[in-house]
Amino acid sequence: MAERGSRFDPLGILATLDRHRVTYIVIGSLARVIQGAEEVTNGVDMVPSTRAENLRRLGEALSDLGAETSDGKEPVLDEAAASTLELRTDRGELKVVPEPAGTGGYDDLRRAATREPLGSGVRPTVASVGDLARMLAALGRENDEDRLRSLRRLAELELSRGLEL
Repeated sequence: MAERGSRFDPLGILATLDRHRVTYIVIGSLARVIQGAEEVTNGVDMVPSTRAENLRRLGEALSDLGAETSDGKEPVLDEAAASTLELRTDRGELKVVPEPAGTGGYDDLRRAATREPLGSGVRPTVASVGDLARMLAALGRENDEDRLRSLRRLAELELSRGLEL
């Protein structure tokens, strides 16, 4: 049997969230890949709506995914409103980020987010290129400079396509 969380299945994670009707926005590396960046990722980062009913549904989805913290405990979602939860699931890593750097959280990001078809009926809401760049810039990490340049090029391409229409 494979080691827990060793097989990365982003569609499986997202489909489980969707099946439980969790309201969320994909951010981080996977969102950048979906938006066209040339990166490799091994996890899903997401920003949930922190409304009580949504957190309840998220808890059910996490249970279905067999999610646990690095010390093997079940995640506590009451804490999710204050801090990031880094989880291992049966389908790979999942990071729940209530308020990413440089943002006001879910309500801030949903304005520019779009639904993106990934196949197998999975169509998550994904942060915009501009918001992804804003989050990366707010982290201020030197090793993110190439990623930030790539996002800015993608943003320029989006703008130029809009002018041609």
